[in-house]
Amino acid sequence: MWVRSSMTYRTSFAVTVLGNLLVTGLDFATILLMFSQVDTLGGWSLPEIAFLYGLSATAFGIADLVLGSMDVLGGRIRDGSFDTLLVRPAPVLAQVGADRFALRRLGRITQAAAVLGYALVAVDVDWSVAKVLLVPVMVVSGAAIFCALFVAGAAFQFVAQDAAEVQNAFTYGGTTLLQYPPTVFGKDLVRGVTFLLPLAFVNWVPASYVLGRPYPLELHRWTAFAPPLVAAGCCALAGLAWRAGLRSYRSTGS
Repeated sequence: MWVRSSMTYRTSFAVTVLGNLLVTGLDFATILLMFSQVDTLGGWSLPEIAFLYGLSATAFGIADLVLGSMDVLGGRIRDGSFDTLLVRPAPVLAQVGADRFALRRLGRITQAAAVLGYALVAVDVDWSVAKVLLVPVMVVSGAAIFCALFVAGAAFQFVAQDAAEVQNAFTYGGTTLLQYPPTVFGKDLVRGVTFLLPLAFVNWVPASYVLGRPYPLELHRWTAFAPPLVAAGCCALAGLAWRAGLRSYRSTGS
């Protein structure tokens, strides 16, 4: 229904997608402005940071397209309209994900994929079969990790009921963090997003293998191939959190 309504006015849809593309592109424009003053950032060149940016933003864009509407859950819980989702013959999680589905978010994916394409051409990498195959694995695994974050954030709203901004801090804030190299952040922050909230496996760790750079926190070499396992673990934990949140739900009675 939401896709059909978006496509009813095609010109408006095209303008909205273009606007979304331009707005999200401001993030990379900021990076370009930085490199107009410096040659490297944290020891990383512009193509290398574009590689980080493209991987993170593309993975997040896919997750945002699929489950970006999860932040409306708090409002539905507060006004009681969440009850209507429980009586429909469809998985509740799928219904919440499809709620106000915004096809305009394709603009974010398009812009991020364009930056990633530039980075793949511009980075100085001795490509091997393993490195080539690892790139799509990083994008898919990263999207799964961000999807798990969206679901976990939605589960938290069963308790907090007004925590959309908290959820956005980890999702939108997380992708912004990953657009810069780990060398510009403190060790404690890098440890946090590696071992507690494993965002580092979206791009920092596997990208270090592809680019031939030292791993964050001197992790073992095999960890570059761990993103699928990390994504599976995150999805499993998010699923458990979602089920626990759903069981704890109490209707407003309205």
